[in-house]
Amino acid sequence: MARFNKIFAGPVTQATPQVQERICDASVLPGTAVVEAAAKFAQAGANSGEKVYIVQDNYLALKGVDDAWPAGDRIIGMEALDEQFFNVRVPTGTNVARGAKLTTSAAGKFVLATAGQNIVVVAEEAFNNNTGSDQLVRARVARRNTAVA
Repeated sequence: MARFNKIFAGPVTQATPQVQERICDASVLPGTAVVEAAAKFAQAGANSGEKVYIVQDNYLALKGVDDAWPAGDRIIGMEALDEQFFNVRVPTGTNVARGAKLTTSAAGKFVLATAGQNIVVVAEEAFNNNTGSDQLVRARVARRNTAVA
């Protein structure tokens, strides 16, 4: 069960983020990263250097944050701005400290970035994911074109 019930986390004083809608040939989970590919969305790969969109929960079909969008469906990808918070999906076994720099895994989930990798988001909370399942962790988008030194 997810720790949060929404992917966009605020702040509430701002309008919700801008979104893009595209067909995605793969089934994707809310809180994961997707990129544009041939006028569609595709799951972001490991250490993605492309513009990343964060998959929104399928509120249109009254689905929760742990319900995957079906393959071939039109999904909602949020354009993340650095002043906004998002709950991003972190795989089990990942120990995230506040301020940790995260990149994307081959499955579009957010993992700790190592030297030379692109930083996609920065964790805004500490969470040791030893739950046995993927969890949502509060994060803020990193500045564009940054990498771990």
